Amino acid sequence: MRYRPFGTTGASISTVTLSLGLDAISRGPDAAAALIYAGLEAGINAYCLQSADPVLAECVGQALSSVDRKLLNVSLTLGRGDGRRNSQRDFSAEGMTHAIDRALHISGLGWIDMALLEQPEENELPQSSLNALKALRATERVRYLGVSGDGEVMDAYVSTGAFDVLATPYHVDSEWRVRSRIRAAKEQDMAVFAYGYFPETIATPKKAASLHQPKKGLFGFGSGRPKNDPLAGAGTFAFLHQTPGWDAESISLAHVMTDPAICSVMIEARDEARIAVLATVPDRDMPPGLSAQIEMARVGAARQVA
Repeated sequence: MRYRPFGTTGASISTVTLSLGLDAISRGPDAAAALIYAGLEAGINAYCLQSADPVLAECVGQALSSVDRKLLNVSLTLGRGDGRRNSQRDFSAEGMTHAIDRALHISGLGWIDMALLEQPEENELPQSSLNALKALRATERVRYLGVSGDGEVMDAYVSTGAFDVLATPYHVDSEWRVRSRIRAAKEQDMAVFAYGYFPETIATPKKAASLHQPKKGLFGFGSGRPKNDPLAGAGTFAFLHQTPGWDAESISLAHVMTDPAICSVMIEARDEARIAVLATVPDRDMPPGLSAQIEMARVGAARQVA
């Protein structure tokens, strides 16, 4: 595992953050704890609770209790309720304060390193809520404030200077707007987390080879290449599934990590084996020429869209 500066805080954070939700506790507390222990053994010191669910908070708190709290970075996602069915999005001052206090009480973590607001819309975050979060930060129940999501509204939140962290989808096919937003966040001295590094659009060889390719016209004409063409997939992301010694997800994760602006990438896992595989990626060097191949495919895809 490798570590990078957590923004300008002076702290270090593992380049991989283990994101934990209701799926992680669906097989019981012991299975959830096993995931966290696997993360710790792999050198991961950053953990993100996807909701304020009390069972999740208790599992995470117990599993991390044997580690010096100062060595950990624990974040809590706010705005989606407690993550359970029919729970309401809630960015009210009362709702977020209650979620943080309850998570701290149940987990015994002492403090939340980062309160991460999930995709608040333009008029969904009143000034009273920001004031409440700042009050929580002043009392050190929360150390840093972050905002997570995509879309133009994120540009507005980055520009306010009210947040310490930006979490954004970022992958091999991310458009220039995402890259520009990351640069703007860095100029604001924000720490930047990435998630969604392996989107569904490239999850299979067929999808990766056909992404942004011209569709067949009427009666099957207009596809651009004959059937069984040996060059089919050239100039696409098909190579992600064809690189010896690498799987497509690991390449996608490694590529995001090559961006020095990203301090950590959020991963999800249902078993310890998956954590073990992804946790080794930071220590691996990408094959020569692969970064250039990714960039050429991205630029080619952008031209197809244009």
